[in-house]
Amino acid sequence: MSKKQPNMNVGAAGLFFLFSLLFFILIYRFLSIQITGEAHGQALAAKAQQKYSNETVIEAVRGTIYDRNEEVIAEDASAYTLVAILDEEMTSNPKEPKHVVDPAKTASILANYIDMEESEIYERLTREGLFQVEFGQAGRDISHQIKSEIEKKDLPGIIFTKSSKRFYPNGVFSSHLIGFVEKKENEDGKTETIGQLGIEQSMNDLLTGKNGSLNIKSDLWGFLLPNSEKQVTPAENGKNVYLTIDKKIQTFLEDAMNRVEEEYEPEKIMAIVADPKTGEILAMGQRPTFHPQTREGIDKTWHNEIIETTIEPGSTMKIFTLAAAVEEGVFNPNETFESGSYRVTPKSVPIRDHNWGRGWGTISYLEGIQRSSNVAVAKLVNEKIGTDTFRNYLTSFGFDQPTGIDLPNEVTGKVQYEWPIEKITTSFGQGTTMTPIQLVQAATAIANDGKMMKPQIIDKIVDSDSGEVVKQVKPEIVGTPISPETAKEVRDILESTVTNEDHGTATSYQIEGYDVSGKTGTAQLPGDDGKYLTGRENFLFSFLGMAPTEDPELIVYVAVQQPKIDESTSGATPVSEIFNPVMKSSLQYLNIQPTVTEKVAKGEIPDVTGTPTSKAVSMLEKEGLTPVVLGDGKEIETQLPVAGADTLEGERVLLKTSGKEIIAPDMTDWSLRDAMKFAKIAEVKLNKAGSGYVSKQSIKPGTKVKKGEYLIVELTTPLQRLEEETKEKDSEDGSNEESSAEETNSEAEEVLGD
Repeated sequence: MSKKQPNMNVGAAGLFFLFSLLFFILIYRFLSIQITGEAHGQALAAKAQQKYSNETVIEAVRGTIYDRNEEVIAEDASAYTLVAILDEEMTSNPKEPKHVVDPAKTASILANYIDMEESEIYERLTREGLFQVEFGQAGRDISHQIKSEIEKKDLPGIIFTKSSKRFYPNGVFSSHLIGFVEKKENEDGKTETIGQLGIEQSMNDLLTGKNGSLNIKSDLWGFLLPNSEKQVTPAENGKNVYLTIDKKIQTFLEDAMNRVEEEYEPEKIMAIVADPKTGEILAMGQRPTFHPQTREGIDKTWHNEIIETTIEPGSTMKIFTLAAAVEEGVFNPNETFESGSYRVTPKSVPIRDHNWGRGWGTISYLEGIQRSSNVAVAKLVNEKIGTDTFRNYLTSFGFDQPTGIDLPNEVTGKVQYEWPIEKITTSFGQGTTMTPIQLVQAATAIANDGKMMKPQIIDKIVDSDSGEVVKQVKPEIVGTPISPETAKEVRDILESTVTNEDHGTATSYQIEGYDVSGKTGTAQLPGDDGKYLTGRENFLFSFLGMAPTEDPELIVYVAVQQPKIDESTSGATPVSEIFNPVMKSSLQYLNIQPTVTEKVAKGEIPDVTGTPTSKAVSMLEKEGLTPVVLGDGKEIETQLPVAGADTLEGERVLLKTSGKEIIAPDMTDWSLRDAMKFAKIAEVKLNKAGSGYVSKQSIKPGTKVKKGEYLIVELTTPLQRLEEETKEKDSEDGSNEESSAEETNSEAEEVLGD
């Protein structure tokens, strides 16, 4: 017993020490938790709250984007994500399985509804060790209709989780201006919707709402605690954004661009429709473009070309050079100058007009503007306005800084104005660059009686919950570079470039019923080596126009880069095929009344359709008209102008007979209008070169005309014809001394019209 006693004492001491140590550890742990409120690095209060609280997220709705007439452009819509449960433990009753029982059958059926191969679906459904699987992008954003159809198949283990997706009901619709959204995972592992490009990006903070929550306290087993109250934090939905875009006018623009893109396959198209009185952008589009829902085409260009890309404006810049000259009081439309070529300094490269530098002899400055003479505007800046004064006008017209439009990533052009030659080439749009939106902003000063308006794309921002207008954007005058009198005179001069059949370079932009003022542009394109590209297609063809001239309601800018055109097609053709229908349709849509013009008429054309050919000729001759019979039929089938139209004495009336063949007449000395009549009645495609009266025609007189073939007419004025006849008798005028590169570019410009 005496030997056991010491051993027992040692054991007792050991146990005492062990329990004492455990006691101190417990006390330390208790105090540590009590003081810090954490265990294993986790907040216990939060864990307790999580354990005994049921919290449901109330998702905020992203704000809707509307056009000016409250038509939806982008909105959130319900969508579903497809999920497959694979864990067999989810099934408690074999008769009502809650997991995928037959992967092969399930894969076969799902392949009919989602964009995924049956084999890939099967592979996902047979993965081991997973509770559930999803199907990537193919299984997201599923519509309610597709969800319902899949549910009807009663596939065990197939469920749907509800979410929202961004819906763009108009498809391709000013896509770079509107933008799109992407869902990205943030640092907390939560998914966020982020705007990309355009309004979705620039207004992302306003469009994005703030999620709310519903919190209910429960006991350990999930039952609601007595007298517990629901804690609701309502979601704050995103603000609604109303744009200045007009859905109808934007549709006009999209349709016109589609037609030109399909026919001419250009590298780029850029177009803007604006209200010059307010600066509001009514339509904006470009090609290539993309579908905001599917992103198809986004790889071709991520840039809003109108905002983020600078261009050389070409001869559209002459609008502002002319305005500066008129404002300074140095533009005399009747004063003459020698056209052709002009040297800024004795050693500088000569500035040449676009007809190989030949010019048109001594002409007036008005005719120089109508003919888009580089020499005319060069002399105006160098000899009359002064380069320093002209530089101030460039700043006044806003070419030094961005417009501040509410779109992301706006850039500004660069005014090249260091060397004497650069100061002059800027006057006709070469060397100096700017964005299309800067051009449109500057043009508002011409159209709006001198007041230059900031381009606006946002009309108002509205709280989607209360309906309260958070922000109302008002028109903003950003400068008055010219007077109202100057603006009106410039518009009148620019109108003559459209209406003057002899000298105007913009006659392709005439619109029936409306007076149009504007200026064409043919800008050279720099190549990878820094030199300008050559070839008749390698230009940026453009037109900056406004209508009606007296009080413009719309400005339309269209630029088409490197269209595929043949030798008989002018670069103005694809541009006019966008400008003309968009301008006319938009003016009619806005209820702008056509201009009423008084016609000097000697009478009305009688109806001779159905009349024997010989009798029809006699009837028209008695009225003092000039009948032109097309074909050898015995009876008149069609006539142009139509019966009842006002006519002048001696006007040609084209008569298509009942015969199948049409013989081309000799159109020498015909007006362009008469040539257009023939093209319409013979169903041929007309292209013209020059201005004035027909001197040459591609379809020889007396030959059979085929439907759909091209008719090219060369037009010259009586003065030009006299000059050409004189030149033929004279020796060469030394034009061969000019550099071949400059000749190539000048030749291309002449062929293309500006």
